[in-house]
Amino acid sequence: MYHWQDMAESKPAALGETAATPLVETAERVRPHTKLIALLALGHLVIDLNQGSIPAVLPFLRTAHDLSYAQAAMIVLVANLTSSLIQPLFGYLSDQIARRWILPTSVFLSGAGLALTGVAPGYLAVLGLVVLMGLGVAAWHPEGYKTATGVAGERKATALSWFSLGGNVGLALGPPVIIGLVTGLSIAGTLGMLVPSAIVGGLILVLLPMINRTAAAPRAATSTGGRGANMPAAMALLIFLVAIRSWATLGFTTFVPFYYVDYLGADPRLVGPLLFVFLGAGAIGSVIAGPLADRWGPRPFLRWVFLAAIPFGLLFLQSGGLVAFVVLAIYGAVLTSSFTVSVVLGQAYLPRNAGMASGLIVGFAIGAGGLGVTALGWIADQWGLPAALTISALMPAAGFVTARFLPSPRAR
Repeated sequence: MYHWQDMAESKPAALGETAATPLVETAERVRPHTKLIALLALGHLVIDLNQGSIPAVLPFLRTAHDLSYAQAAMIVLVANLTSSLIQPLFGYLSDQIARRWILPTSVFLSGAGLALTGVAPGYLAVLGLVVLMGLGVAAWHPEGYKTATGVAGERKATALSWFSLGGNVGLALGPPVIIGLVTGLSIAGTLGMLVPSAIVGGLILVLLPMINRTAAAPRAATSTGGRGANMPAAMALLIFLVAIRSWATLGFTTFVPFYYVDYLGADPRLVGPLLFVFLGAGAIGSVIAGPLADRWGPRPFLRWVFLAAIPFGLLFLQSGGLVAFVVLAIYGAVLTSSFTVSVVLGQAYLPRNAGMASGLIVGFAIGAGGLGVTALGWIADQWGLPAALTISALMPAAGFVTARFLPSPRAR
């Protein structure tokens, strides 16, 4: 006999079953896949570990192949042309169809390209291997950001901040790691960089099916296509601004090692800690910048952060010992803090093409700054390293002037 108690018990159960499915689906959509985000951040760390090692290994490559400063700067230019300027192309291809096999492949390529530079038979071979490394870096970033967004649930900003932090940490660790390998095992010690690339690339390869399943979830709720009006002229000005910052940053990461080793006669083992301090402080600065930019607005933040960086860059050239490390850290933190803010502003200028905007800022604009490093190399050959570094320290002044002309994004 079917009693009223049975009805009372079955009705809530039925209601619970019908309500459970959307609740579970909502929870799954909101909850980020932390393990996959951590894995992607680790892959980003290794990719930028390889990329960040190039400036620190330059003095050893210059000695091994008897290069001029201009030739050494050409290595930086080639690395930036291949790793940054073509990122929008990889981003376009990534938007057409998911190519997540690029993730492990790019880790392997970047590691192999860097690792073999230490045993390259000549300058042209070094350039070819740097191209290989740069292609791996360029392929990783658009697909990496896209995949990180796909596994982030509703907390996109939080997930992408951790993904970006992995890259910043990799850039900071690159110099001390490669310096330790080269000074301990000779220039052929670059082969040791194969180890982290093989381990992390293999791990991503094994977990690729899980990444595909998780990142293939519907993204209708997160789509921003068609909203707002693009501002191409403002975006072009922002790209120029980011290129100026990149010029200043790459000028220091490229020539500070030569300045200490060749000009000051310091121990080459000091190069790794110097670049770690500069790039590591930059990673911290980029994390701190977010709340400040939210409070002040991205345009005022960009304007005044460029102005604030100038005295610290110049003061570094007049300092020595521990003071030089402290000043270099402050300069790196202040200058690099504009990175995340410029990406946010770029997406506001191109709301209909937010992915392309990220590629243009993260890839093209930063890579364009590498063109200035070649000019700095010529200046270093003609007038000395202090002159090249002084110009780099003064570049933020041009950024301050440029930032004053950035318009407000149009309301969506």
